[in-house]
Amino acid sequence: MIGYIEGRVLARRDRFAIVLTPGGVGYELELPSPVAAALPATGGQTALFVHTVVREDALELFGFATLEDRETFRALISISKLGPRTALAILSQFSTDELLRVVAAGDAEALVRVPGIGKKSAQRIFIELSYKLEGRAPAAGPVVGGALPGGVLGDVAAGLTNLGYPEADARRVAAGVLDDEPDLDVAGALRLALKRLAAAKA
Repeated sequence: MIGYIEGRVLARRDRFAIVLTPGGVGYELELPSPVAAALPATGGQTALFVHTVVREDALELFGFATLEDRETFRALISISKLGPRTALAILSQFSTDELLRVVAAGDAEALVRVPGIGKKSAQRIFIELSYKLEGRAPAAGPVVGGALPGGVLGDVAAGLTNLGYPEADARRVAAGVLDDEPDLDVAGALRLALKRLAAAKA
């Protein structure tokens, strides 16, 4: 398993690069667009964290600037029906911090900005991603997308509203969840609220 590569940039394109290691082996890596754009010119030194995908007919390497970005990529590809190319497209659109803010704001529709992801897929990916990234907090900064005011309550209500629930229902269920368990964070409260809404429909 290849987890890290350091060497000289032999070639680079929009979303891939070939890195030549001191041992004389050139590794081709697929990269998020911002990582590829930040690479030094051909001949310059770089270092990348790597996720390796082993297939019957191929060995694929995906490179990332930070260990955190690689972990986010792994969280994305663990989502059902979401492959490495789509995960790479998401990380080309959003940094890890931006994705964490999308989750914190409950802004599922932000994912529609990623080519190939429609509204329905965005909602499914968002729900699973909120579980996968639970416990991770973004660095201080503005939230991507607007959340309703009111701290955790507002964030959970905004998340439910973005998933298509009426605002009145979203507020009511979010408030009920936080009344019962006031110490929940946004991800935990959103998960419980979705369970309650699903049970009410059953």
